[in-house]
Amino acid sequence: MAVRPWDADDPSDAAEKGAALPGDATFVRETEPFRRELLAHCYRLLGSVQDAEDLVQETYVRAWRGYAAFEHRSSVRTWLYRIATNACLTALEHHSRRVLPSGLGAAEPDPDTVPQPGEPGTAWLQPLPDGLVAPGPDDPESIVIERESLRLALVASWQYLPGRQRAVLILRDVLAFPAAEVAEMLGTTTEAVKSTLQRARARLRQSDVAAESVAEVAEPAARALLDQYIAAFENADTLLLEKLLCQEATLEATPLRTWFAGRSTCVPFLGRQILGVPGDWRMLPTSANGQPAAVGYRRDGDGVHRAYGVAVLTVRADGIIGVVSFGDPGLVPAFGFPTDLGESTRTT
Repeated sequence: MAVRPWDADDPSDAAEKGAALPGDATFVRETEPFRRELLAHCYRLLGSVQDAEDLVQETYVRAWRGYAAFEHRSSVRTWLYRIATNACLTALEHHSRRVLPSGLGAAEPDPDTVPQPGEPGTAWLQPLPDGLVAPGPDDPESIVIERESLRLALVASWQYLPGRQRAVLILRDVLAFPAAEVAEMLGTTTEAVKSTLQRARARLRQSDVAAESVAEVAEPAARALLDQYIAAFENADTLLLEKLLCQEATLEATPLRTWFAGRSTCVPFLGRQILGVPGDWRMLPTSANGQPAAVGYRRDGDGVHRAYGVAVLTVRADGIIGVVSFGDPGLVPAFGFPTDLGESTRTT
């Protein structure tokens, strides 16, 4: 359910009490069309769908309160991006960067090792449900751009940049705002924006976590790989997994810091420690970060399949090149799925 743009935890705010306010309809008409892209922007900056939703809400509260003074001195879109970007930068002052296991150390070569949890307080990157940010079906070009700019590896690489460098890079290289507009948003000069952008690009080039380049796979082929991956898990079929994973495939699973690289390591690990027996897993197809994904449910001691989290696949024409599994049941509702599948499905 959409949240009214002016909702806020402020008991003195008349709108919080449901009162009609001057300009409400105009404000909603002018600002609401940008909500989805602002959510994508905040997610790129923060790496968390929950934090992004909170900051978009804060953006609309601030925008509504400042609407009378706005006077359309810039476009509404630019104005909203200025508010959202600065709100995110303030939030980043109080949060550590969000990471994936591959950003914390080398891959584990032994498939029989016991995976180790991340350090307490580790902030993990989260997946973003496509349904929250996808453009309309009548805008295929925007759909492709949105997919590419939200890929997990790309968002993960941006997390290694300081907040201001991250913001400038995204505003300039992803959203194509002119340098002068970015300078106005951030309260700085055009020259400073250009210099910051150069430093951000250089830092990414020097980083060991630069995002991989994966050619776009046609939707039917990507869905076929996802369906087979789901079938392999639900049937505990290691032979099928071996066919699906590319030789250099990687496997990561938050909140564990241990990760694996290479089909010859990933498949034995999954077969010996994760898959269990047929029926232990149920998976439902979805999409996240412009990539095929599955919501996973694992059978508990009572035989009920309860939410485990979300697995996001990176695919190419010859198979699955990467799997990032987010072991957080709290992510499942954001994808529109229940936290358990109801009745016991225990087999006898």
